[in-house]
Amino acid sequence: MKRREFVLGAGRVAALGAAAPWLAGLVRSGTTRGFPEAAWYLAPMDDSQGDHLKAYGVAYRLLERGGRAEWFLNYRGGSFLLPGDEGTARDAALAGVTLEPMSDGQLVDVRATLQQENMDAIPLEKPPKVAVYAPPNASPWDDAVTMVLNYAGIKFDKVWDAEVVGGGLSRFDWLHLHHEDFTGQYSKFYLNYAGAPWLADMVQQNQRMATRLGFPNVPEDKKAVARQIRAFVERGGFLFAMCTATETLDLALAAEKVDIAASYADGTPMDPDASRKMDWTQTLAFQNAQLELSPSVPAFSDIDGHQVNSPERRQPLGAFKLFNFSAKIDPVATMLVQCHRDVIPDFYGLTTSFTRHTLKPSVTVLADEPGAPWTKYIHGELGQGTWTFYGGHDPEDPQHQIGDPPTDLSLYPHSPGYRLILNNVLFPAAKKRELKT
Repeated sequence: MKRREFVLGAGRVAALGAAAPWLAGLVRSGTTRGFPEAAWYLAPMDDSQGDHLKAYGVAYRLLERGGRAEWFLNYRGGSFLLPGDEGTARDAALAGVTLEPMSDGQLVDVRATLQQENMDAIPLEKPPKVAVYAPPNASPWDDAVTMVLNYAGIKFDKVWDAEVVGGGLSRFDWLHLHHEDFTGQYSKFYLNYAGAPWLADMVQQNQRMATRLGFPNVPEDKKAVARQIRAFVERGGFLFAMCTATETLDLALAAEKVDIAASYADGTPMDPDASRKMDWTQTLAFQNAQLELSPSVPAFSDIDGHQVNSPERRQPLGAFKLFNFSAKIDPVATMLVQCHRDVIPDFYGLTTSFTRHTLKPSVTVLADEPGAPWTKYIHGELGQGTWTFYGGHDPEDPQHQIGDPPTDLSLYPHSPGYRLILNNVLFPAAKKRELKT
């Protein structure tokens, strides 16, 4: 699917007043009898919203019930227009999501505003079927996307190597990857966590899977998985990746004929010519990266600008700024940056950022740290599908460590960093059509 295939529909918005006080009564009573009659509801996504993250779940579940919604891009933080029915009101009330009743006349005024400003109304029609790539046992640390999907109330299935290699991704529209190391080096955790039971379990689990699928080793297994993920995108899938998965997926794709896994058993480094032998024509986002050859240096390549795995080269955290796109000309990029904040505090991950010199020319930068040689949030197309990479591990835990407790999202219902994740979940629901060239 191409960005310019999306409907560039009518719509413009004016302010509609304060959040409806009747919602509190609905939550207390557990009923929606007597809720204000309205032709429409607006779920505002500016600072008047009671729970930004759960508002995405309300919109998603409406689509699951066969309803229709609209996404008002750049209007009050990227608000949602929802039908004025009892099911929508009940769901929002129970979730603590703010709705504002809207009449047909008010909606006409809104659409007039959308026509005049850098705004648009994008129809949302069909909820994407969501998959999260993860091993069957729980990780020793949390996954931001899994947490926010659960918090928002959006259903998903887990898949791993057997399902992916066996063609199981054809059942899904949207796929998330997080801190998986597709180079087969277990994120070089051997350097700091040798002897940890969870690491031994991770190694054994991956080795058993590689053997089960007929691969000689884990790196070859992960290369095959990476190829299937690339094919998923090419066929029209939506890929969203964070943290290590962003960098290592492309390294695995580029290393079709190269061994890029250093040996921890005897300290054998990679082939010194490995960087030169990489085939960057197969990657999604990156090119001409220089591999970290030594098994004793906990980094993969120079793609990550912060080099968080190498303490002597760690860059301090700053803040990243979302770019402003034309809602009518580039609606997909506009959907992906909808937020009630333009500047968001940065957060570390095993891959925190993406150096500009390693980006392919076709990559769209959605957010960066002004003046820095790296970007934070990038997007692109491959075949009929799209991919989005978001650096870092947890938007509300800037220095998350293995073994830290999971983030309690009920404490961060207005998180701008987590909103970017949910933008990616919802935008595949947008109606599209071929545009004249």
